[in-house]
Amino acid sequence: MIASFLAQARWFGGKGRAFTVTGTRELGRLEPAPPGPEVVLLLVEVSYDGTADRELYQLPLALYDEPQERLEHALVGRWPTAEDGAFAYDAAHDRAAMAQLLRSFGERPGFVRLPGHDLDLDAPGSLFSGEQSNSSVLFGEDSVLKLFRKVTPGENPDITTHRVLTEAGSPYVAQLYGWIEVEDLQLGMLQQFLRTASDGWDLALASVRDLFAEADLHAEEVGGDFAGEATRLGTALADVHAQLRSSFPTAVAPAESVAALMSERLDAATLVVPELAEHADAARAVFAAMAGLGEIPVQRVHGDLHLGQTLRTVNGWKIVDFEGEPAKPLAERLLPDSPWRDVAGMTRSFDYAPHAVAESLPDVDPDVLHQRSVRAAEWARRNRRAFLSAYCDDGALGATDRVLLTAYVVDKAVYECVYEARNRPTWLPIPLAGVARLTAG
Repeated sequence: MIASFLAQARWFGGKGRAFTVTGTRELGRLEPAPPGPEVVLLLVEVSYDGTADRELYQLPLALYDEPQERLEHALVGRWPTAEDGAFAYDAAHDRAAMAQLLRSFGERPGFVRLPGHDLDLDAPGSLFSGEQSNSSVLFGEDSVLKLFRKVTPGENPDITTHRVLTEAGSPYVAQLYGWIEVEDLQLGMLQQFLRTASDGWDLALASVRDLFAEADLHAEEVGGDFAGEATRLGTALADVHAQLRSSFPTAVAPAESVAALMSERLDAATLVVPELAEHADAARAVFAAMAGLGEIPVQRVHGDLHLGQTLRTVNGWKIVDFEGEPAKPLAERLLPDSPWRDVAGMTRSFDYAPHAVAESLPDVDPDVLHQRSVRAAEWARRNRRAFLSAYCDDGALGATDRVLLTAYVVDKAVYECVYEARNRPTWLPIPLAGVARLTAG
């Protein structure tokens, strides 16, 4: 029953692999508040056939004595027995079940509530659509509950990082209101709903379209010029990094070891993307320059930063989703890293946006394509410079920082090549061109 439901769940990370549900465990029950259901916080263990891989998934169940036609799309089966158990639905789809979770904050063990915000406990819940790895439920215009679907014992960096930044009064994140924690598992987080927010990636694409529509103007002359926003983003990230340095342990890492890992990723990527081979020696030279830097400072960082992880509100930019790179194990995501990894991710995002727009437009004559390519490069260069200038507080990059940043940007572009080759082959020229540009000279 559960295996069949997982196989078609959008957030299940094991699609395409043969798996077996090897265990379930009830972490808690919320008593029904008529006409609402009983809610079971269920933990599901998945084992992948022929391997030692094990993963844990959270599947909260809303239990009803009778079938609920409005929830038919979220039916899991019958629980706890297939013959005479209650009708069990994925609780994230059920407003009544989510209302019970919301009312539990500060009232039940495991539902931790931070002081400072008067929660609207009667706000109706509605599930966000489009999410891939988690499930988020919006409660009116007050708060958002993010339920982590794949869970790992120990701290979740999305919670711990948001807590530190919230308690420090950072204006650059959505405020954390609370979280759900059972035993050593953090199951979800409740945070501020940013009611005026616009997605940073969408805003960047709109700016590029404005530029492409004005054939005779440069990026700084177009009404949708993004450089001011890029500047404010640089200031926001610098402030967040400074706060994380003061709130979490810092350390140093051998540059040689970090560079060796980058070279290993390059070797693996070249097997997937043979086109990388012609740039491989130049990329290794970039990593070798980094290896000679001795020790480099590391700290808590975002870990997966790009324009899609930012929101623009009337009160400025907010940085979201501090879980780190989803493909990495939790223990690795919790390790201190260089802040230049976040900077590199954002600069690559500035490079991606104009080329993504260009790729989406219909093919035209070669002269127009060339002009579009030149304008895309101009937009990216202008916004990279604005962002970096603000991040460095209007100071120029020093020689050491430039070597570090270049290595992290090349590493990110190599990762993008593998991603595009596997998921969007027609976009592969975007990161390949980035690797070529970054390793030239």
